[in-house]
Formats: sequence, C-alpha cells, structure tokens
Amino acid sequence: MPQSEIAIVGAGLVGAGWAIVFARAGRRVRIFDASSETRAAFLGNVATALAAMQRHGLVDDPDAVVARMSVVGSVAEAVSGAAYVQESVFETIPVKQAVSLEIDAAIGPDTVVGSSTSGFPASTFTEGCANRARFLVAHPVNPPHLVPVVELVPAPWTAPEAVATTRALMDEVGQTPVTVNREIDGFILNRLQGAILDEAFSLYAQGYASAADIDATISRGLGLRWSFMGPFETIELNAP
Repeated sequence: MPQSEIAIVGAGLVGAGWAIVFARAGRRVRIFDASSETRAAFLGNVATALAAMQRHGLVDDPDAVVARMSVVGSVAEAVSGAAYVQESVFETIPVKQAVSLEIDAAIGPDTVVGSSTSGFPASTFTEGCANRARFLVAHPVNPPHLVPVVELVPAPWTAPEAVATTRALMDEVGQTPVTVNREIDGFILNRLQGAILDEAFSLYAQGYASAADIDATISRGLGLRWSFMGPFETIELNAP
C-alpha cells in the first residue's frame, strides 16, 4: 500500500494503540472520537505512553511519532482521503452500525475499513453499507502497539482485495496479520484462549491443582514455548 494517510475512529485505549502503530511506522494519522474530552486529552496521553515506551527501548523518537498525528473534529474529516480506516468505537452492535454507516458515507472509492471489534462478525454491523465490500474485522490484541498479532476476518461480502490490502498494510507497519477465512464467533485468538480457560477452570473446580499451580503450568511451562512457537510447531518438534 502506498504511503498515505490512516484514519482512526474511536480514540480510546485501542484506538490510541493503533495510532501509535501507524505513526511509529511513518504514516500520518488523523484521529476522531465522539467525546470532546477524549479528543482534547488524546495527544497528551499518547505522548505519555510513548515516553514510557522510550524508557524501555521500544521507540526511538516519541516527538516524531506524535507529530504525525492530528486530532480532527468529525468522522468525515478523519476518513476523507484516507487509504485505511481503523474503527475502534464502543463495543456494541448499534454503535458500530451507526459509525460504519457514517464512515461509509465519507470514504473514498478505494478506502478499506477495519474494525477492532473483539468478537462481533463484520456481517452484524456492515450489511447496510454501500461500500460493504471494503469493510472487514481487523481485531488486535490489546494493546496493539505492544502485541503485534491482528486477526483479519472478512464478512461474506468482503472483497478478497480488501483483505489482501489490509494484510499488506499490517505487514508494512510491523503487525502480524492472521487471516481467518470465514466468520466465526470469537475469531481464532479468543476461541483458543477460551478453550484453555475452560479446561483450567475445570481442573481447578475438580481439585486437581491450585489456581496458582495451573497458572504456573502455562507461565513457566507451555507459555515459554508458546512465546515463539505455535501449537502445531510445538507438537511437531515434540513428536514428529
């Protein structure tokens, strides 16, 4: 994707993390939030987060990152002319439906829109959009500027080109895109996490081990493998 502007609609914790992701990678980012208080505090909050990141060696020039961001006063001002829009508004379907329609009315002919929703399929809130073929889910792990994986989940009507464009963009800005081939509740990450939690609760409830020891089995055992290998890689090395 050519170096062009990114729009963030919804400037809470997730939206702020996305703004850092894109601006850190050299993109100019326009940010809108419906709350005037959130808009007023946004750049200061981001500067504080970037200063903390610099202390830990995670960013070199916080001022340059903030300089690529601008807070604007409307959805239309944010998304007009943007190559990509990351929607990160409040996690209810009515709110997402309303903002998707507002974004849809203002985007250009090539703009792609990704939603940060953590569980709702895009088909539940983009069906009424005239440009629905360019809407999909782009679900990050929170905070996205520290955890790179992002799940790309198309609606049944999402164009394959929109998925490919979003995947290329995420690669370019240092994220790790995962393509989910069709919609499923919870996507991949939450379903894997849910399966582990279900078994952990079951083992604890049946008295097999304490909560602390079950946690240690992951944090000091499986988790050390999983920090750099997935389950298929792990089992292949364990028992070809």
